[in-house]
Amino acid sequence: MKYRRLSNEELSYLEKEFVDFLVVNGIVATEWETIKNNEVDKAEEIILQFSDVVFEANLRKIKFLEHRSEHRTLCFQCNENDIVLFGLESELDLTDTTLNPQELLQSAKVFSQTKPYDTVREQELFKMLNDGCEISDGSFFKTLALVHSDAKHQ
Repeated sequence: MKYRRLSNEELSYLEKEFVDFLVVNGIVATEWETIKNNEVDKAEEIILQFSDVVFEANLRKIKFLEHRSEHRTLCFQCNENDIVLFGLESELDLTDTTLNPQELLQSAKVFSQTKPYDTVREQELFKMLNDGCEISDGSFFKTLALVHSDAKHQ
């Protein structure tokens, strides 16, 4: 197993997709009921395979991640072969949504780094999500990239 088993709640939410998965793998509803009731280990293995398929498909779609804490925000662009980081560090509380953007940018340090993935892309993103990153639309990443670019050209 590459990722983790989907919870029963997650499986119930993905019931239609699970049925499609069973059909693609040649398992009809009556056969699934028999497996589920009489071959618990085999049923669990099928659920584990489905879990990996679901995670893999969703992880492939991720373009941006963010990790925010009180004095640091890390924004990642998740490319195919490498990951680009733009970070923001400040003595100010970055979780304070009332901060004036100008004041924040004057007191903050913006930094960047690009590196290839240490492992398979999707597995690395899965670990980052488990370590507190959240999927993002990339808007803050793009803002930091512009600020960093402007600062380099001044």
